[in-house]
Formats: sequence, C-alpha cells, structure tokens
Amino acid sequence: MDGSAAPFLYLLQTAGIVEQSKKKRFIRVKQTVMVEDRGVWVRLDPYDGFKITLSIEFNHPSFNRAPQTVVVDFARHSYSHAISRARTFGFMHEVEYMCNHGLGRGGSLDNAIVIDDEYVLNPEGLRFPDEFVRHKILDAIGDLYIIGHPLIAAFSGHKSGHAM
Repeated sequence: MDGSAAPFLYLLQTAGIVEQSKKKRFIRVKQTVMVEDRGVWVRLDPYDGFKITLSIEFNHPSFNRAPQTVVVDFARHSYSHAISRARTFGFMHEVEYMCNHGLGRGGSLDNAIVIDDEYVLNPEGLRFPDEFVRHKILDAIGDLYIIGHPLIAAFSGHKSGHAM
C-alpha cells in the first residue's frame, strides 16, 4: 500500500461491475447545513451533482508552495485521476512520537508523505503540487461514505478533519 486509495481502486476495478436489480438511492441536500468550531468548518449546500471544495492551512513551507484549496466537481473530474493517488501525510515530529509510543509500526516513506521542518522527505516528492489538500478530499469522501448513500450536494470545508 502507498498511503493513497489507488491500490483499493485498482482492486475494485479489477473485480468488475455487477449490475444490481435494486435502484440506487441518493441523499439530496435541499438546504445549507453548516458546522463550525473555532475557525474549522464544514458545509453541505444544495447542488445538482457532487462537488467538494476543501482548503487547508498549515504554517509550513511545503504547504505554501502550492494552492491550499482544491475544488473537484465529480461530473467533470475523474476520482481515479484527481483524488485516488493522493497520499496521507504527516510531520517528522509526529512520526517520532508515534514510534516512541509503539504506533505507526508499518509507516514509512513508501506509504506516507513525511515532512520535516522545511521539506518533503520523500525522494520522489509529491504526486501533485497540491497533494496535501487532495488527500484531505479523499478523507472527506471516506467520511461522507458512512452516510450510507451517495450525496447530491456540494460539500465544502476549511481546516476540517475526520472529527469534524
């Protein structure tokens, strides 16, 4: 595994598609719903399709080299090309803490982007200039999946994470 959804997507695509007899159900957002807590927020808006807009803020040179906001309208952008290859990331000081506490034992530069005080440590660099925020979109898709049905809505967030 490489810290992205691409290996899972490959397996799903390899398995193929089986048409189901039951109609697919969706959840359509009809009015804006927003949750905000100390400058962190998420919002669902009515939208004829599915679109995600996310922004992140990290006071770090690696994040300031590319836009920290990404908009993906899934009617126009392919999940497999725009999002699935974005890897998870973490800071070196977090890795050191995890190792010292017996956590993250399988973590390496092969399955995460690791950032020190100034640079991305992975020799190959980033897959996208804005890979950090693209991975946050990947996370948001996974978090929204627990609703149980695909959304017809625009989801947006600022500095949001799994808890929000």
